[in-house]
Amino acid sequence: MAELAARASTWWAIFQINFYEKLVYRGDFMLGTLMRFLPIVTQIFLWSAIFSARGGGNSSGEEIVGYTYYNIVAYYLLSTVSRAFSSMPGLASGIALQIRDGEIKKYLVQPLDLISFFLLNRIAHKLTYYIVAAVPFAIVFFVCRGYFNGWPPAQVLCAYVFSLILSFMLGFFMEATIGMIGFWFLEVRSLLFVYMLFTFFLSGHMFPLDMLNELGGPWSTIVKSLPLMYLAYFPAAVFLEKITGAELMWGLIAQVGWVLFFIVASRLAFHYGVKQYSAYGG
Repeated sequence: MAELAARASTWWAIFQINFYEKLVYRGDFMLGTLMRFLPIVTQIFLWSAIFSARGGGNSSGEEIVGYTYYNIVAYYLLSTVSRAFSSMPGLASGIALQIRDGEIKKYLVQPLDLISFFLLNRIAHKLTYYIVAAVPFAIVFFVCRGYFNGWPPAQVLCAYVFSLILSFMLGFFMEATIGMIGFWFLEVRSLLFVYMLFTFFLSGHMFPLDMLNELGGPWSTIVKSLPLMYLAYFPAAVFLEKITGAELMWGLIAQVGWVLFFIVASRLAFHYGVKQYSAYGG
């Protein structure tokens, strides 16, 4: 019990240090949040033109694959929130760089778990970000409140918050696993580029993934079998009640499964990576 208390005290101290360190960048967080919503303006004009063309100059009342113009705008706003939870800028590249430069050995000789240390760092980062960015988020959603049909039922809201937390965990452990590949390949920028490219298109950042149902064939099934859809599309679709009932339950179970898969993958990559890692010098 004393050992567990000592370990919890250590993790709490690490979290506090990271939290106060991130607060230094509060101005950057606030400006970055406002800039994050700017690309949505382009999407609003684009989809307004599409719906207007379909409705002969009137965008209201038209539907495309079950989405009205207001649903589409609400989806893009919500997917931005999802991405704010699941995106891990610099995590994988930072881990790979520390492996390549040998900086990682300072963690290996200390009595702490490296992955847990990085996780606490990211939790502190996200917590600081949302404390600072709460005002910009509130302003944007208040201005755009007309695009929403109101708050979903309490159980849907709980499922939405749960899926957001899982999207954070999934994003962290996916990028940590990619970063650990640096133990075998010192340069992972090309791999990261491919990952970011696929994430941009297949996470639902560009469009709601259920629009692929209209294509026919296996495309929709393939895309929805990947973990990337849980980074942006799934939480937004849950909030908009596009996914309900048994489909929602199985979706959350699948999301938990992917999180567990990448927790194990990152642990294995770290375990076997350290075994063949060599560092020299002071």
